[in-house]
Amino acid sequence: MYIPVLGKALCLNKKKTLKKLLGRSRNIRFAELIAVANAFGFHETRSRVSHHILEHPAIPELLNLQDCGGQAKPYQVRQFLSLVEQYNLDMEETDE
Repeated sequence: MYIPVLGKALCLNKKKTLKKLLGRSRNIRFAELIAVANAFGFHETRSRVSHHILEHPAIPELLNLQDCGGQAKPYQVRQFLSLVEQYNLDMEETDE
């Protein structure tokens, strides 16, 4: 999947991005985090300016993510990874 970012195409290789998330990188694009969350089965239920609320059909908790100048907030990345681990979520297989 390619998303235009400031005139450039951003390749969203979800497995590569997941490795970056697990490596505790502080340089995670918001679009990359949303793509990985979608690959784990999360879908956006509502959005208000910078806040994006995602839910997963198998878990009762909501995931609140904020677009902060095109970057994901590090503590929200950790919250996402915590939910993935807590509920043993698997990434959906894609043709990447």
